[in-house]
Amino acid sequence: MEHILVVDDNAEVRDLAGSCLIEHGMKPLYAEDGRKAIEIVAAHSPDAILTDLHMPEMGGLELVKLMRREHPGVPVVLMTSNGSEQDAVDALRAGALSYVPKKTLRGNLCDAMGMVMAAVEARRYRDRVRSYLKESESHFVLGYEIDGIPALVSHLQSNLERLNFCDEVGVFQVSTALTEALTNAVDHGNLELDSAIREEGHGDYDKQRQERSRVTPYSQRRIRITEKIAPRKVAYTIRDEGHGFDTTSVPDPRDGLNLLKPSGRGLMLIRTFMDDVNFNDVGNEITMVKRREPAQQ
Repeated sequence: MEHILVVDDNAEVRDLAGSCLIEHGMKPLYAEDGRKAIEIVAAHSPDAILTDLHMPEMGGLELVKLMRREHPGVPVVLMTSNGSEQDAVDALRAGALSYVPKKTLRGNLCDAMGMVMAAVEARRYRDRVRSYLKESESHFVLGYEIDGIPALVSHLQSNLERLNFCDEVGVFQVSTALTEALTNAVDHGNLELDSAIREEGHGDYDKQRQERSRVTPYSQRRIRITEKIAPRKVAYTIRDEGHGFDTTSVPDPRDGLNLLKPSGRGLMLIRTFMDDVNFNDVGNEITMVKRREPAQQ
């Protein structure tokens, strides 16, 4: 049974909303303003909040902002009345998920709450599926498509977010490592561009990138990416079709003398953000591993 916190300074409205929820198998909790609502959230962890906009102490808009900041997993639905239209729009933009006009509360409340609770239930199912995961493996092939790298990184990032694999900072770090590794595979692997050219300025480097991507043998080369997800780690293998390189010859970018040079910066970020980084003997394949953070297990 879902517990819905009804927040309104008008007792009649609270009772009406509560009776509608009870009729549809939900259990209402009650608060007369936003501040009291926060206390009840802390004590009872409701599944959702149904709130008025205009209340003493703390109004609905402030409550929505606070919930999004401190309890983002608890959805908020608004009860609106004449004169509160702009506040409702502001609250929706701030994070409320739906709204119901008070004048049609009995007819529309449960439909609105049903849709919101369906989203909550989907999140619960997603969390449950995480416990079923043993291993998944996906394969991708990239050429020189415009926005190909950011599109793929966005997809891989969403997989981490969906599995709650690491916190937001960790997701950004993995995304950065992926972007650097994919860019290296394109530029230095398949296109065989020399990092020294970049140190002289981006103009010549970008020009060579565009020219080589249109002529053989470079234009025929592809990058192959494998993503393996297991309960406690995720691994990415990125392989280009270039001749490879001696990975031991890359200057250590952590050395103060090399830190500001463009060459080696990507590898430094990759090694910093990922837990394990390995190359094959040829140097045209990198495997990066990220382990699940203990707090996310």
